[in-house]
Amino acid sequence: MDYQNRVGSKFGGGGVASQSQTNADRRERLRKLALETIDLDKDPYFFKNHVGSFECRLCLTVHQNDGSYLAHTQGRKHQTNLARRAAREAKEGKNIDSVTGLPVGMIGQQIPVKKNLIKIGRPGYKITKCRDPQTRQLGLLFQLSYPEIAEGQHPRYRFMSAFEQKVDLPADKDFQYLLIAAEPYETCGFKLQAREVDKSEGRFWTYWDPDTKEYYLQMFFKTEREEKYAGVPGMAPSGPKRM
Repeated sequence: MDYQNRVGSKFGGGGVASQSQTNADRRERLRKLALETIDLDKDPYFFKNHVGSFECRLCLTVHQNDGSYLAHTQGRKHQTNLARRAAREAKEGKNIDSVTGLPVGMIGQQIPVKKNLIKIGRPGYKITKCRDPQTRQLGLLFQLSYPEIAEGQHPRYRFMSAFEQKVDLPADKDFQYLLIAAEPYETCGFKLQAREVDKSEGRFWTYWDPDTKEYYLQMFFKTEREEKYAGVPGMAPSGPKRM
């Protein structure tokens, strides 16, 4: 093709670039500039979604490749939003993470890594079966002793379904697990019937005694009637009414 008579071109220069070629060249230059200053692995606003595209969490934009995202970070919109966020955070006096520049508690902040402690074994425990004399509900009282518990720590509990754990396989839907953990002791797991726990007032409670270093947890299962008619309008639970 003859380019020598094209307006604005020089002989041998190949002619004036089109608008699309100019934009492509600009994006490539911005991409190379961003690669010199940005590490995508440490960018708190960079996110790869489930369809393989890339998103900017600050500007809420979607990009088809990393080059497009990098070019976006050098643009006016992204830089303006960065300045606005910094100004708002400074005005509100929020605690800023020194690594990411994000307020503490937001996505991307540097969460302190908990040091691995050497486990010293399982605590001593005692389990007592009990029954409420009025409602006839079956219950359990757990008593665990933590004489060497870490300073400032107290035990915590969690209920886990059979399908969450990977120890007792295959999973049996008729059972659930109660986990009680406290550093530096190993976590204790108790296998219970997969029945709904009554967490109403006075039916479920925990107590940590910092003097004797003992932890108490008492729980009652709901009766079969309460489980069967739970949530049914007009069906009051059995047992005496609580004022």
